[in-house]
Amino acid sequence: MQEPAIDDHAVPPAPGAEQHPALDLANSVVALTGGQCADFLGTPAAANQWLLRRGLAPADAGIQEGCASQLRSLREQIRALLAAQVAGEPAPADALHAVNQAMTKAPAAALLHWDPARGLHRVAAHPVNQILDHALALLATDAADLLTGADADRLTACPSVPCNRYLLRHGRRHWCSTRCGDRARAARAYARRVRGEAG
Repeated sequence: MQEPAIDDHAVPPAPGAEQHPALDLANSVVALTGGQCADFLGTPAAANQWLLRRGLAPADAGIQEGCASQLRSLREQIRALLAAQVAGEPAPADALHAVNQAMTKAPAAALLHWDPARGLHRVAAHPVNQILDHALALLATDAADLLTGADADRLTACPSVPCNRYLLRHGRRHWCSTRCGDRARAARAYARRVRGEAG
């Protein structure tokens, strides 16, 4: 079955996704009604566009299927860690290993450089052939920060069926979007009406 064409800008980011790119990555596959899903990393071009919009790769990065596959794989490992955190379960060992491996793919140190115009300055190494490694490292590091930082207790899964997105709770808001909140409220109202008619 072909996935429906949906642009990642058509779906508003879940609360917390703008502060945590790893949460945005986890939500880059969206469950839709009727058992369908939209995968914003489903093709190399879509993956390149997703990275570009988040400042993780240039427009001409030339993401190929192997790179898009690595990005989708990291997404699934981060989703596994988020699911375990939300459920209060131990983190899956393979997901921990994958995220730790991604964090070490790119050097984290900004090296010291000299040029006559700028003088001494620090620049993180970012050769063109390591664009994806840097993106993966940044996303994995953000996932680790999210899961161990102050926001970890606010992490939750959107309870609206069939939504599969994660978010950071804020106040009474427990849904990833207004659409999901409206759907949940409509389902509760329908259930109350059916119970009332049955009673």
